[in-house]
Amino acid sequence: MAEPFALPEDLLAEIRSLHEGPDRGYHAWSHPLALLGLLDEVAGDLDDPLAVRCAILLHDAIYEPRRADNETRSAELARRMLDGVVPEVSLARAIRLIEATQRHAIPDDLPADERGDMGVFLDMDLSILGAAPEAFDAYEAGVRHEYREVPEALFRQGRAAILERFLEREALYFSPWGRARFEAPARANLRRSIAALRAD
Repeated sequence: MAEPFALPEDLLAEIRSLHEGPDRGYHAWSHPLALLGLLDEVAGDLDDPLAVRCAILLHDAIYEPRRADNETRSAELARRMLDGVVPEVSLARAIRLIEATQRHAIPDDLPADERGDMGVFLDMDLSILGAAPEAFDAYEAGVRHEYREVPEALFRQGRAAILERFLEREALYFSPWGRARFEAPARANLRRSIAALRAD
């Protein structure tokens, strides 16, 4: 397991600034902060906690809701910002973690020693689905803010379809930690939100 590592303060300030602005709702600085809190719970069980920390900080560094390449662009930005700052192996892993958020799936060809870390990271990224109902509702409101230009009826239809696809999964979470901590409340939140979105 890699040793704990702190990024330079000026770099952290730059990363934080990337998450600011009126267009950000849920995907603001509070999101990586929440994930860093979860990282403290599981860091001891990770193969490369530094890679996971870097991915947490930069996986939504670029977030434009109507673009489909945010993850790729965030991964490339992470490569530029962290090159020479963190070890090459950890940086390469962090980039793969960020890219995995596009499909929220673990690639079949991922090396075995990275699969566990990626599962935990992806579970952290979706932890909001299994949050307390009031926190989940605030998340949904934040997502609506990010898509505020979309007409209400169209948003409700599209959002319900996205949440239904999550609900259709055999398991929402990859790791034993994620399933035990978030699976049941996440399914309850999803069912409740879908019902509200589909209501007349």
